[in-house]
Amino acid sequence: QVQLVESGGGLVQAGGSLRLSCAASGRTFSTYGMGWFRQAPGKEREFVAAISWSGGSTYYADSVKGRFTISRDNAKNMVYLQTNSPKPEDTAVYYCAAATAIGVATSTYEYDYWGQGTQVTVSS
Repeated sequence: QVQLVESGGGLVQAGGSLRLSCAASGRTFSTYGMGWFRQAPGKEREFVAAISWSGGSTYYADSVKGRFTISRDNAKNMVYLQTNSPKPEDTAVYYCAAATAIGVATSTYEYDYWGQGTQVTVSS
């Protein structure tokens, strides 16, 4: 069982930066692949970024590639999403998720545990 709690969301100006954090409970955190998803009002939840259990592999949605960076610290049971040069279209609730699947998972159905989400609003 893994419990996830996101933090770090808020209001940011376009072109600024914001770092989202996800704190995970459980002694087996380092065995899970981790991901970030987001959901804007009226839209489906979409994949943003994922990182393998070791941190050696990462994958990004085309819409955020080159702007966002996912990382993890297994010693601290933490996952991060650094958002640089955000755009108004990045406005959404951002969710942290944990997957038992081997490798990098990019679909919602591959993830077993979810956080409650943190709101990110990007102003133009």
